Amino acid sequence: MDFAVLVRYSRKVAFWTDMSPKERSAFWACFGGWALDAMDFQLYSLVMPTVIGLWGLTKGQAGTIATSALLFSAIGGWLAGLLADRIGRVRTLQITIVWFAVFTCLQGFATGYWQLFTARALLGIGFGGEWAAGAVLMGETIRAQYRGRAVGTVQAGWAIGWGVSVALYLLMFHLFPEATAWRVLFFCGILPAFFVFFIRKNVHEPEVWQATAAARKLDPSQRGRFLDIFNADILRTTVFASLLATGAQGGYYAITAWLPTYLKTVRGLSVTGTGVNVFVVIAGSFCGYLVSAYLSDALGRKKNFYLFSVGSIVIVLLYTHVSFSPGNLLSLGFPLGFFASGIFSGMGAFFTELFPSRIRASGQGFSYNFGRGVGALFPSVIGYLSESMPLGQVIGIFAASAYALLFLATLALPETRGKELAPVA
Repeated sequence: MDFAVLVRYSRKVAFWTDMSPKERSAFWACFGGWALDAMDFQLYSLVMPTVIGLWGLTKGQAGTIATSALLFSAIGGWLAGLLADRIGRVRTLQITIVWFAVFTCLQGFATGYWQLFTARALLGIGFGGEWAAGAVLMGETIRAQYRGRAVGTVQAGWAIGWGVSVALYLLMFHLFPEATAWRVLFFCGILPAFFVFFIRKNVHEPEVWQATAAARKLDPSQRGRFLDIFNADILRTTVFASLLATGAQGGYYAITAWLPTYLKTVRGLSVTGTGVNVFVVIAGSFCGYLVSAYLSDALGRKKNFYLFSVGSIVIVLLYTHVSFSPGNLLSLGFPLGFFASGIFSGMGAFFTELFPSRIRASGQGFSYNFGRGVGALFPSVIGYLSESMPLGQVIGIFAASAYALLFLATLALPETRGKELAPVA
Protein backbone atom coordinates (compact mmCIF):
# COMPACT_ATOMS: atom_id res chain seq x y z
CA MET A 1 0.00 0.00 0.00
CA ASP A 2 1.61 3.30 -1.11
CA PHE A 3 1.54 6.49 0.93
CA ALA A 4 -1.25 8.17 -1.08
CA VAL A 5 -3.57 5.18 -0.62
CA LEU A 6 -2.74 5.10 3.09
CA VAL A 7 -3.62 8.78 3.45
CA ARG A 8 -6.96 8.31 1.67
CA TYR A 9 -7.79 5.32 3.88
CA SER A 10 -6.84 7.18 7.06
CA ARG A 11 -9.21 9.98 6.11
CA LYS A 12 -12.07 7.52 5.71
CA VAL A 13 -11.65 6.21 9.26
CA ALA A 14 -10.46 9.50 10.76
CA PHE A 15 -13.56 9.88 12.87
CA TRP A 16 -12.28 7.07 15.14
CA THR A 17 -9.08 8.92 16.00
CA ASP A 18 -10.36 12.47 15.62
CA MET A 19 -13.31 12.19 18.01
CA SER A 20 -13.12 14.09 21.30
CA PRO A 21 -13.38 12.19 24.61
CA LYS A 22 -17.01 13.32 24.90
CA GLU A 23 -17.80 12.02 21.42
CA ARG A 24 -16.09 8.69 22.14
CA SER A 25 -18.00 8.22 25.39
CA ALA A 26 -21.32 8.89 23.68
CA PHE A 27 -20.34 6.55 20.85
CA TRP A 28 -19.53 3.61 23.13
CA ALA A 29 -22.55 4.21 25.33
CA CYS A 30 -24.91 4.10 22.36
CA PHE A 31 -23.04 1.25 20.67
CA GLY A 32 -23.18 -0.84 23.85
CA GLY A 33 -26.78 0.07 24.55
CA TRP A 34 -27.88 -0.85 21.06
CA ALA A 35 -25.96 -4.14 21.13
CA LEU A 36 -27.54 -5.12 24.44
CA ASP A 37 -30.94 -4.01 23.19
CA ALA A 38 -30.52 -6.33 20.20
CA MET A 39 -29.35 -9.21 22.37
CA ASP A 40 -32.46 -9.03 24.54
CA PHE A 41 -34.88 -8.42 21.70
CA GLN A 42 -33.70 -11.25 19.43
CA LEU A 43 -33.99 -13.93 22.10
CA TYR A 44 -37.68 -14.45 21.42
CA SER A 45 -37.26 -15.10 17.68
CA LEU A 46 -34.74 -17.82 18.58
CA VAL A 47 -36.98 -19.58 21.11
CA MET A 48 -40.18 -19.13 19.09
CA PRO A 49 -40.10 -22.66 17.58
CA THR A 50 -39.53 -24.11 21.07
CA VAL A 51 -42.41 -22.18 22.64
CA ILE A 52 -44.70 -23.14 19.74
CA GLY A 53 -43.88 -26.80 20.36
CA LEU A 54 -44.05 -26.76 24.16
CA TRP A 55 -47.24 -24.73 24.49
CA GLY A 56 -49.00 -25.83 21.32
CA LEU A 57 -49.27 -22.27 19.98
CA THR A 58 -50.28 -21.51 16.42
CA LYS A 59 -47.94 -19.49 14.22
CA GLY A 60 -50.44 -16.66 14.43
CA GLN A 61 -50.27 -16.62 18.24
CA ALA A 62 -46.47 -16.77 18.21
CA GLY A 63 -46.37 -13.91 15.69
CA THR A 64 -48.73 -11.86 17.84
CA ILE A 65 -46.33 -12.12 20.78
CA ALA A 66 -43.55 -10.79 18.53
CA THR A 67 -45.86 -8.04 17.31
CA SER A 68 -46.75 -6.98 20.88
CA ALA A 69 -43.17 -5.92 21.61
CA LEU A 70 -42.95 -3.95 18.38
CA LEU A 71 -46.28 -2.21 18.89
CA PHE A 72 -45.40 -1.17 22.41
CA SER A 73 -41.93 -0.12 21.25
CA ALA A 74 -43.65 2.50 19.12
CA ILE A 75 -45.29 3.86 22.27
CA GLY A 76 -41.99 3.63 24.13
CA GLY A 77 -40.11 5.52 21.43
CA TRP A 78 -42.73 8.25 21.36
CA LEU A 79 -42.70 8.65 25.15
CA ALA A 80 -38.91 8.49 25.35
CA GLY A 81 -38.64 11.19 22.70
CA LEU A 82 -40.87 13.47 24.75
CA LEU A 83 -38.91 12.62 27.90
CA ALA A 84 -35.53 13.17 26.24
CA ASP A 85 -36.57 16.66 25.11
CA ARG A 86 -37.44 17.49 28.73
CA ILE A 87 -35.04 15.71 31.10
CA GLY A 88 -32.16 15.00 28.72
CA ARG A 89 -30.91 12.34 26.35
CA VAL A 90 -28.56 10.58 28.78
CA ARG A 91 -31.00 10.15 31.66
CA THR A 92 -33.65 8.82 29.30
CA LEU A 93 -31.15 6.35 27.82
CA GLN A 94 -30.40 4.94 31.27
CA ILE A 95 -34.08 4.51 32.13
CA THR A 96 -34.86 2.66 28.90
CA ILE A 97 -31.92 0.23 29.22
CA VAL A 98 -32.91 -0.83 32.73
CA TRP A 99 -36.53 -1.16 31.62
CA PHE A 100 -35.95 -3.55 28.72
CA ALA A 101 -33.45 -5.62 30.74
CA VAL A 102 -35.91 -6.22 33.58
CA PHE A 103 -38.80 -7.24 31.33
CA THR A 104 -36.60 -9.50 29.20
CA CYS A 105 -35.69 -11.40 32.36
CA LEU A 106 -39.33 -11.63 33.45
CA GLN A 107 -40.23 -13.46 30.23
CA GLY A 108 -38.35 -16.44 31.61
CA PHE A 109 -40.96 -16.80 34.37
CA ALA A 110 -43.93 -16.94 32.00
CA THR A 111 -46.13 -20.03 32.31
CA GLY A 112 -48.59 -19.31 29.54
CA TYR A 113 -49.44 -17.28 26.46
CA TRP A 114 -50.79 -14.17 28.14
CA GLN A 115 -47.96 -13.87 30.66
CA LEU A 116 -45.39 -14.06 27.89
CA PHE A 117 -47.42 -11.65 25.77
CA THR A 118 -47.58 -9.10 28.61
CA ALA A 119 -43.89 -9.30 29.52
CA ARG A 120 -42.95 -9.06 25.85
CA ALA A 121 -45.20 -6.04 25.33
CA LEU A 122 -43.73 -4.21 28.33
CA LEU A 123 -40.20 -4.99 27.14
CA GLY A 124 -41.12 -3.15 23.95
CA ILE A 125 -41.53 0.16 25.77
CA GLY A 126 -37.88 0.19 26.77
CA PHE A 127 -36.76 -1.27 23.46
CA GLY A 128 -38.35 1.57 21.49
CA GLY A 129 -37.23 4.22 23.94
CA GLU A 130 -33.56 3.20 23.85
CA TRP A 131 -33.23 3.97 20.13
CA ALA A 132 -35.06 7.28 20.42
CA ALA A 133 -32.77 8.52 23.22
CA GLY A 134 -29.54 7.02 21.89
CA ALA A 135 -29.90 8.12 18.27
CA VAL A 136 -30.52 11.76 19.12
CA LEU A 137 -27.70 11.68 21.72
CA MET A 138 -25.28 10.49 19.04
CA GLY A 139 -26.64 12.82 16.38
CA GLU A 140 -26.22 15.89 18.59
CA THR A 141 -22.84 14.89 20.02
CA ILE A 142 -20.95 13.94 16.84
CA ARG A 143 -19.83 16.74 14.52
CA ALA A 144 -21.48 17.10 11.10
CA GLN A 145 -18.69 15.72 8.88
CA TYR A 146 -18.57 12.43 10.80
CA ARG A 147 -22.20 12.16 11.86
CA GLY A 148 -23.32 9.68 9.23
CA ARG A 149 -20.36 7.36 9.74
CA ALA A 150 -20.40 7.48 13.53
CA VAL A 151 -24.16 7.19 14.02
CA GLY A 152 -24.32 4.49 11.35
CA THR A 153 -21.48 2.55 12.92
CA VAL A 154 -23.37 2.50 16.22
CA GLN A 155 -26.09 0.57 14.37
CA ALA A 156 -23.51 -2.20 13.87
CA GLY A 157 -23.90 -2.84 17.58
CA TRP A 158 -27.21 -4.49 16.68
CA ALA A 159 -25.36 -7.22 14.76
CA ILE A 160 -23.02 -7.74 17.72
CA GLY A 161 -25.93 -8.10 20.12
CA TRP A 162 -27.76 -10.39 17.73
CA GLY A 163 -24.65 -12.54 17.47
CA VAL A 164 -24.37 -12.75 21.25
CA SER A 165 -28.02 -13.85 21.48
CA VAL A 166 -27.40 -16.65 18.96
CA ALA A 167 -24.25 -17.74 20.84
CA LEU A 168 -26.24 -17.82 24.10
CA TYR A 169 -29.01 -19.75 22.33
CA LEU A 170 -26.60 -22.44 21.14
CA LEU A 171 -24.90 -22.61 24.55
CA MET A 172 -28.06 -22.80 26.65
CA PHE A 173 -29.72 -25.37 24.40
CA HIS A 174 -26.55 -27.44 24.66
CA LEU A 175 -26.34 -27.22 28.46
CA PHE A 176 -30.03 -27.58 29.35
CA PRO A 177 -33.02 -29.53 28.07
CA GLU A 178 -35.18 -27.57 25.65
CA ALA A 179 -37.98 -27.03 28.18
CA THR A 180 -35.52 -25.27 30.53
CA ALA A 181 -33.07 -23.68 28.10
CA TRP A 182 -35.47 -21.07 26.75
CA ARG A 183 -36.16 -19.78 30.27
CA VAL A 184 -32.47 -19.56 31.17
CA LEU A 185 -31.91 -17.66 27.94
CA PHE A 186 -34.39 -14.99 28.99
CA PHE A 187 -32.86 -14.80 32.48
CA CYS A 188 -29.60 -13.72 30.80
CA GLY A 189 -31.49 -10.66 29.60
CA ILE A 190 -30.98 -8.88 32.93
CA LEU A 191 -27.27 -8.35 32.17
CA PRO A 192 -27.69 -5.09 30.16
CA ALA A 193 -28.93 -3.31 33.30
CA PHE A 194 -25.37 -3.20 34.62
CA PHE A 195 -24.25 -1.17 31.58
CA VAL A 196 -26.03 1.85 33.06
CA PHE A 197 -23.13 2.29 35.51
CA PHE A 198 -20.80 3.04 32.57
CA ILE A 199 -23.23 5.59 31.15
CA ARG A 200 -23.73 7.38 34.47
CA LYS A 201 -19.97 7.78 34.91
CA ASN A 202 -18.82 8.64 31.40
CA VAL A 203 -21.57 10.21 29.28
CA HIS A 204 -22.77 13.82 29.38
CA GLU A 205 -25.59 15.70 27.71
CA PRO A 206 -24.84 17.19 24.24
CA GLU A 207 -23.98 20.89 24.20
CA VAL A 208 -26.80 21.53 21.71
CA TRP A 209 -29.36 20.14 24.15
CA GLN A 210 -27.84 22.05 27.09
CA ALA A 211 -28.05 25.30 25.12
CA THR A 212 -31.62 24.54 24.13
CA ALA A 213 -32.58 23.74 27.73
CA ALA A 214 -31.00 26.99 28.93
CA ALA A 215 -32.91 28.99 26.31
CA ARG A 216 -36.16 27.38 27.40
CA LYS A 217 -35.64 28.59 30.96
CA LEU A 218 -35.19 32.15 29.73
CA ASP A 219 -38.00 32.00 27.20
CA PRO A 220 -40.75 29.41 27.91
CA SER A 221 -42.15 29.95 24.40
CA GLN A 222 -39.14 28.03 23.07
CA ARG A 223 -40.32 24.87 24.84
CA GLY A 224 -41.23 22.34 22.21
CA ARG A 225 -44.56 20.54 22.41
CA PHE A 226 -45.16 17.11 20.95
CA LEU A 227 -47.91 18.34 18.63
CA ASP A 228 -45.42 20.76 17.07
CA ILE A 229 -44.21 17.91 14.86
CA PHE A 230 -47.62 18.13 13.13
CA ASN A 231 -47.41 21.89 12.47
CA ALA A 232 -47.71 22.92 8.84
CA ASP A 233 -44.01 23.76 8.48
CA ILE A 234 -42.82 20.32 9.65
CA LEU A 235 -45.78 18.02 8.86
CA ARG A 236 -44.42 16.89 5.48
CA THR A 237 -41.15 15.87 7.11
CA THR A 238 -42.93 13.98 9.88
CA VAL A 239 -45.16 12.08 7.45
CA PHE A 240 -42.47 10.97 5.02
CA ALA A 241 -39.91 10.22 7.71
CA SER A 242 -42.55 7.99 9.31
CA LEU A 243 -43.20 6.22 6.00
CA LEU A 244 -39.47 5.73 5.44
CA ALA A 245 -39.18 4.15 8.88
CA THR A 246 -42.23 1.99 8.18
CA GLY A 247 -40.57 0.58 5.08
CA ALA A 248 -37.25 -0.10 6.79
CA GLN A 249 -38.73 -1.75 9.84
CA GLY A 250 -41.59 -3.54 8.16
CA GLY A 251 -39.14 -5.24 5.81
CA TYR A 252 -36.64 -6.02 8.55
CA TYR A 253 -39.11 -7.54 10.99
CA ALA A 254 -40.87 -9.48 8.25
CA ILE A 255 -37.54 -11.22 7.67
CA THR A 256 -35.91 -11.52 11.09
CA ALA A 257 -38.93 -12.33 13.26
CA TRP A 258 -39.61 -15.47 11.23
CA LEU A 259 -36.10 -16.33 9.99
CA PRO A 260 -35.26 -19.09 12.53
CA THR A 261 -38.72 -20.62 12.14
CA TYR A 262 -38.47 -20.43 8.33
CA LEU A 263 -35.07 -22.13 8.35
CA LYS A 264 -36.12 -24.82 10.82
CA THR A 265 -39.63 -25.66 9.57
CA VAL A 266 -39.55 -24.79 5.85
CA ARG A 267 -35.92 -25.52 5.01
CA GLY A 268 -35.75 -28.41 7.49
CA LEU A 269 -32.54 -27.33 9.25
CA SER A 270 -31.46 -28.52 12.70
CA VAL A 271 -30.87 -26.21 15.67
CA THR A 272 -27.18 -26.07 14.74
CA GLY A 273 -27.93 -25.54 11.05
CA THR A 274 -30.38 -22.78 11.89
CA GLY A 275 -27.83 -21.11 14.17
CA VAL A 276 -25.09 -21.26 11.52
CA ASN A 277 -27.35 -19.74 8.85
CA VAL A 278 -28.44 -16.98 11.21
CA PHE A 279 -24.79 -16.26 12.03
CA VAL A 280 -24.08 -15.74 8.31
CA VAL A 281 -26.99 -13.28 8.13
CA ILE A 282 -25.58 -11.53 11.19
CA ALA A 283 -22.12 -11.31 9.60
CA GLY A 284 -23.72 -9.71 6.56
CA SER A 285 -25.65 -7.36 8.82
CA PHE A 286 -22.51 -6.21 10.59
CA CYS A 287 -20.76 -5.45 7.30
CA GLY A 288 -23.88 -3.78 5.94
CA TYR A 289 -24.06 -1.43 8.91
CA LEU A 290 -20.42 -0.38 8.50
CA VAL A 291 -20.48 0.03 4.72
CA SER A 292 -23.77 1.93 4.80
CA ALA A 293 -22.44 4.17 7.57
CA TYR A 294 -19.58 5.24 5.32
CA LEU A 295 -21.75 5.55 2.20
CA SER A 296 -24.24 7.72 4.07
CA ASP A 297 -21.55 10.41 4.26
CA ALA A 298 -19.84 9.58 0.96
CA LEU A 299 -22.92 9.35 -1.30
CA GLY A 300 -25.43 11.30 0.76
CA ARG A 301 -28.36 10.14 2.85
CA LYS A 302 -30.83 9.65 -0.02
CA LYS A 303 -28.62 7.79 -2.50
CA ASN A 304 -27.65 5.42 0.28
CA PHE A 305 -31.31 4.60 0.94
CA TYR A 306 -31.96 4.03 -2.77
CA LEU A 307 -29.06 1.60 -3.04
CA PHE A 308 -29.95 -0.47 0.01
CA SER A 309 -33.71 -0.58 -0.61
CA VAL A 310 -33.28 -1.92 -4.16
CA GLY A 311 -30.69 -4.44 -2.96
CA SER A 312 -33.05 -5.61 -0.21
CA ILE A 313 -35.95 -6.16 -2.62
CA VAL A 314 -33.86 -8.31 -4.95
CA ILE A 315 -32.22 -10.43 -2.26
CA VAL A 316 -35.28 -11.11 -0.11
CA LEU A 317 -37.29 -12.31 -3.11
CA LEU A 318 -34.47 -14.64 -4.14
CA TYR A 319 -34.04 -15.95 -0.58
CA THR A 320 -37.70 -16.74 0.00
CA HIS A 321 -38.96 -17.65 -3.48
CA VAL A 322 -36.16 -19.71 -5.03
CA SER A 323 -35.29 -23.24 -3.89
CA PHE A 324 -31.54 -23.18 -3.22
CA SER A 325 -29.25 -25.94 -2.02
CA PRO A 326 -28.26 -25.67 1.67
CA GLY A 327 -24.83 -24.32 0.69
CA ASN A 328 -26.22 -21.65 -1.63
CA LEU A 329 -28.87 -20.68 0.92
CA LEU A 330 -26.11 -20.23 3.49
CA SER A 331 -24.16 -17.98 1.11
CA LEU A 332 -27.20 -15.89 0.24
CA GLY A 333 -27.71 -15.11 3.92
CA PHE A 334 -24.78 -12.69 3.83
CA PRO A 335 -26.26 -10.23 1.28
CA LEU A 336 -29.68 -10.68 2.92
CA GLY A 337 -28.30 -9.36 6.21
CA PHE A 338 -26.08 -6.80 4.45
CA PHE A 339 -28.88 -4.95 2.67
CA ALA A 340 -31.71 -5.38 5.20
CA SER A 341 -29.60 -4.09 8.10
CA GLY A 342 -27.50 -1.54 6.21
CA ILE A 343 -30.58 0.59 5.60
CA PHE A 344 -30.68 1.50 9.29
CA SER A 345 -27.21 3.05 9.35
CA GLY A 346 -28.43 6.13 7.53
CA MET A 347 -31.57 6.68 9.58
CA GLY A 348 -30.21 8.07 12.86
CA ALA A 349 -28.20 10.90 11.30
CA PHE A 350 -30.88 11.62 8.69
CA PHE A 351 -33.69 11.94 11.24
CA THR A 352 -31.53 14.05 13.56
CA GLU A 353 -30.89 16.49 10.70
CA LEU A 354 -34.52 16.62 9.57
CA PHE A 355 -35.99 17.97 12.83
CA PRO A 356 -35.25 21.24 14.71
CA SER A 357 -33.56 21.07 18.12
CA ARG A 358 -36.56 21.97 20.30
CA ILE A 359 -38.56 18.97 19.00
CA ARG A 360 -35.73 16.79 17.68
CA ALA A 361 -36.14 13.83 20.03
CA SER A 362 -39.94 14.01 19.80
CA GLY A 363 -39.93 14.12 16.00
CA GLN A 364 -37.22 11.52 15.64
CA GLY A 365 -38.74 9.24 18.26
CA PHE A 366 -42.24 9.50 16.79
CA SER A 367 -41.24 8.95 13.15
CA TYR A 368 -38.93 6.02 13.77
CA ASN A 369 -41.34 4.33 16.14
CA PHE A 370 -44.43 5.02 14.06
CA GLY A 371 -42.64 2.93 11.47
CA ARG A 372 -41.89 0.33 14.09
CA GLY A 373 -45.53 0.26 15.18
CA VAL A 374 -46.80 -0.37 11.65
CA GLY A 375 -43.94 -2.76 10.92
CA ALA A 376 -44.91 -4.56 14.12
CA LEU A 377 -48.03 -5.82 12.40
CA PHE A 378 -45.99 -7.69 9.80
CA PRO A 379 -44.87 -10.69 11.95
CA SER A 380 -48.42 -11.23 13.19
CA VAL A 381 -50.05 -10.93 9.76
CA ILE A 382 -47.37 -13.16 8.22
CA GLY A 383 -48.03 -15.75 10.92
CA TYR A 384 -51.75 -15.88 10.20
CA LEU A 385 -51.37 -15.83 6.40
CA SER A 386 -48.79 -18.61 6.56
CA GLU A 387 -51.55 -20.91 7.81
CA SER A 388 -52.92 -20.90 4.24
CA MET A 389 -49.88 -19.79 2.17
CA PRO A 390 -46.22 -20.87 2.11
CA LEU A 391 -44.31 -19.03 4.84
CA GLY A 392 -41.43 -18.04 2.55
CA GLN A 393 -43.77 -16.57 -0.04
CA VAL A 394 -45.57 -14.42 2.53
CA ILE A 395 -42.28 -13.16 4.03
CA GLY A 396 -40.95 -12.21 0.60
CA ILE A 397 -44.07 -10.33 -0.50
CA PHE A 398 -44.37 -8.31 2.69
CA ALA A 399 -40.65 -7.49 2.91
CA ALA A 400 -40.31 -6.44 -0.75
CA SER A 401 -43.40 -4.21 -0.50
CA ALA A 402 -41.98 -2.53 2.59
CA TYR A 403 -38.67 -1.72 0.89
CA ALA A 404 -40.52 -0.29 -2.11
CA LEU A 405 -42.35 2.06 0.30
CA LEU A 406 -39.01 3.15 1.76
CA PHE A 407 -37.69 4.00 -1.71
CA LEU A 408 -40.74 6.16 -2.50
CA ALA A 409 -40.68 7.96 0.85
CA THR A 410 -37.01 8.85 0.36
CA LEU A 411 -37.89 10.61 -2.90
CA ALA A 412 -40.07 13.08 -0.96
CA LEU A 413 -37.47 14.10 1.66
CA PRO A 414 -34.58 16.60 1.34
CA GLU A 415 -30.90 15.70 1.34
CA THR A 416 -29.34 16.72 4.70
CA ARG A 417 -25.72 15.54 4.49
CA GLY A 418 -23.36 17.98 6.23
CA LYS A 419 -26.09 19.96 8.01
CA GLU A 420 -24.94 21.77 11.16
CA LEU A 421 -27.27 21.53 14.16
CA ALA A 422 -28.24 24.78 15.85
CA PRO A 423 -29.78 25.04 19.34
CA VAL A 424 -33.44 26.13 19.50
CA ALA A 425 -33.73 25.89 15.74
